[in-house]
Amino acid sequence: MLLAIDCGNTNTVFSIWDGKSFIATWRTSTEWQRTADQYYVWLSTLMEFQKVDVAINEVIISSTVPRVVFNLRVLSDRYFNCRPMVVGKPDCLLPQSPRVDEGTQVGPDRVVNAAGAFDRHGGNLVVVDFGTATTFDVVDVDGAYVGGVIAPGVNLSLEALHNAAAALPHVDISKPQRVVGTNTVACMQSGVFWGYIGLVREICARIKAERGVPMQVIATGGLAPLFQQAENLFDAFEDDLTMHGLTVIHKYNKDNT
Repeated sequence: MLLAIDCGNTNTVFSIWDGKSFIATWRTSTEWQRTADQYYVWLSTLMEFQKVDVAINEVIISSTVPRVVFNLRVLSDRYFNCRPMVVGKPDCLLPQSPRVDEGTQVGPDRVVNAAGAFDRHGGNLVVVDFGTATTFDVVDVDGAYVGGVIAPGVNLSLEALHNAAAALPHVDISKPQRVVGTNTVACMQSGVFWGYIGLVREICARIKAERGVPMQVIATGGLAPLFQQAENLFDAFEDDLTMHGLTVIHKYNKDNT
């Protein structure tokens, strides 16, 4: 049984993979102060509550928050008696090495998304991930990550608007009924919603023009379905793309070491 852990800037996702499918998935806030013991109590309680009676013996971790990795390593060693694979570390092999400027450190989440998307959709892809940041990952014909784009995340933009302007309230993102809002909340929702529709469409169009080849656009992240309902922005939506990418990388390491 494989425990796949995706640690993002806002949330950390734990999923148990039995070799064919994910049998359980849980989400918690990312806090670097959380100890290995606290992780285990939280995880074992949820497993018991949902009657997930399995013995985890392998762990793979992708983390954009380096300070969290130490306690996740301790969790693996102390409670699952295994040394985890950590994406981005030299001993964790990738199906295809990123082709970027020398000395550039590519975020683990981005190479994991590239591996997962290539496994499901082949090459020549733009992977749009709606997370804390909105990222665009370009996947070459052979599955290699070859660069991308980073823009502020949707909720980050709303928070910045609220924090910088005292008169503007905090609002949740949703599709507005009309483009022209007739109250403050509707105006803010319209600006963010249609603004991100334009951002995604324009960036993807420019990537395709620059690459000069037909490309599929694959979306992931919690807000992707919201934007897809307004316009046909994406060719496919994958709600578990990062976790799938972790299983792909794990299998590649098992087959090649």
